[in-house]
Amino acid sequence: MRRFAAPAGTAALNKPVVVSEETLTEPVVVDVAPAAKAAGPAYVVLAGISFSHFLNDTMQSLIASVYPILKDTYALDFAQIGMITLAFQFTASLLQPVVGHYTDKKAQPYSLAIGMASTFFGLLLLSAAHQYLVILVAAALVGLGSAVFHPESARIARLASGGRYGFAQSVFQLGGSFGTSMGPVLAALIVVPFGQGSIAWFSSIAFLAILILWRIGRWYAPQIKAKKTAAVQAHPDAPSSRRVAVALLVLVALLFSKQLYVSSLSSYYIFYLIDRFGVSTQAAQIYLFIFLAANAVGAFLGGPLGDRFGRKIVIWISILGALPFTLALPYAGLVGSAVLSVIIGLIISSTTSSIIVFAQELVPHRFGMISGVFFGVAFGIGGLGAAVLGKLADHTSIEFVYQVCAYLPAIGLLAVFLPKLPRHAR
Repeated sequence: MRRFAAPAGTAALNKPVVVSEETLTEPVVVDVAPAAKAAGPAYVVLAGISFSHFLNDTMQSLIASVYPILKDTYALDFAQIGMITLAFQFTASLLQPVVGHYTDKKAQPYSLAIGMASTFFGLLLLSAAHQYLVILVAAALVGLGSAVFHPESARIARLASGGRYGFAQSVFQLGGSFGTSMGPVLAALIVVPFGQGSIAWFSSIAFLAILILWRIGRWYAPQIKAKKTAAVQAHPDAPSSRRVAVALLVLVALLFSKQLYVSSLSSYYIFYLIDRFGVSTQAAQIYLFIFLAANAVGAFLGGPLGDRFGRKIVIWISILGALPFTLALPYAGLVGSAVLSVIIGLIISSTTSSIIVFAQELVPHRFGMISGVFFGVAFGIGGLGAAVLGKLADHTSIEFVYQVCAYLPAIGLLAVFLPKLPRHAR
């Protein structure tokens, strides 16, 4: 038997638990004990994992933010830019479900800190890369760090939720969304003036994240609650396995439509603004920051709204609700584009937390794998779509790409096939 003692300062959050060597290899079931629910969320842990998400996604967003520099320096076309996005997101897509499946069976409290080291080395390599293949490898290393980070950190956020699952997921998503929005600003202030080599400075952020995640790992270790999968009892009102499978496919499609649209703006919005309105690269990066900041706010609001009104309702409104504004964006002026991008970001990003928590509650005994699928595969499909859109832009125009992408939120109509979850799960 192995006994885990709680780290100093966390006595109020947990008590020591005893976990046998045998049960450490069984599927890890993430659940919140009644006492923990009564005590409410563990705000310090939520803040720590959200801040780590902020640091992680800040570093990741640098890749898209330096596209104009890489394009000019190495004479890349839009298809090659799309391939960089694919190298980054496909690595995360391929490995996140694998990581989640493994940690379902055997939790790895310190894997987050170890995975962040991949991002650390990826940034250093990107700062020194002078060949296209090396740039692709560097992007893939940063994607590997993302693959390790997201499934287990989402599990930690749920453990620290105190039963407020949507709220905890939104706090977790808030850090990542703001981190994504900071990439263009940091690129405009640091990378553009000082060049590609300045990317190495951001490796210090990765080192800070490693320290924080190691400390969170010490909190997480005694929280592990392992039990056999057979012990998980389905709710009598839960949907059938067939309806669960259909619902998961629908949720993947919904997140794909949202992520592909956001990915199209993240990867090509800068070029769209430069080509259509003639703004400078730095000014375009500020407009991209405005859109991504609106995404961050919307991502935070979506979770609590799902806790209060039901996740299915939020999913309906947040995806279909963005459709009129995405249809208007390709025909708006510069100021109108900025305003519409804020509205679109607020609405469409509010669905992320509800989709992910909905999926987690459909298959609670495979929490890590489901988190990996939705953080990885769905987001990775968005990366594949970005590469296709880049190829399309080369043969047509950036404006045509946005006219096509404007119809993506219509996929939200598939929400009609989502089942009604038991009241306790909504």
